[in-house]
Amino acid sequence: MKTRIAIVDDHKLFREGIKRILDFEESFDVIAEGSDGTEVVAIMDDHQVDVFIIDINMPNMNGVTATKALLEKYPDAKVIILSIHDDESYVTHVLKVGARGYLLKEMDSDTLIEAIKVVTKGGCYLHPKITHNLVEEFRRPLHLLTRRECEVLQMLADGKSNRAIGEALFISEKTVKNHVSNILQKLEVNDRTHAVVTAIRNSWVEVK
Repeated sequence: MKTRIAIVDDHKLFREGIKRILDFEESFDVIAEGSDGTEVVAIMDDHQVDVFIIDINMPNMNGVTATKALLEKYPDAKVIILSIHDDESYVTHVLKVGARGYLLKEMDSDTLIEAIKVVTKGGCYLHPKITHNLVEEFRRPLHLLTRRECEVLQMLADGKSNRAIGEALFISEKTVKNHVSNILQKLEVNDRTHAVVTAIRNSWVEVK
């Protein structure tokens, strides 16, 4: 049985390009198209769609809102979001809403086809670039520390004093001490030495 696909994107040329790629895949059948998020639920009402491919940015209703509305009525619906944004905040927001996939519009045809096949089988798929970015983000303590605190942590690993850190970052020594205190608390360590050891062990800093 073919996978029934609906494409919803306000750019007709892009939509046609996606359809042209999918038409070459014998196991796919593009059964519906739309140009705005407001059409998504109606498309599902009229067609038994297996996988929706929805653009994140559309004029009247964006892809995230459309996905949320679709899943409220059809909880088992499968959605792949198309986006130009590779920022982690977009990805996590989309996944929290319930989308099964997130692709960047710079994708190649093989990535698109693989994503649809994975999602059809009940899996989740992220564009390879997104996966790389997420891995890099969580290799560093950015989910715990602010970017400024990460800078201070790196300088601690470099052996710099509070005064030297302050001069390098153009902040007061008191502010540096506050950052160090926050770092110790968030990493649950007692002193700067243990903070540096923890950071090195987890590859959160570069050892020069």
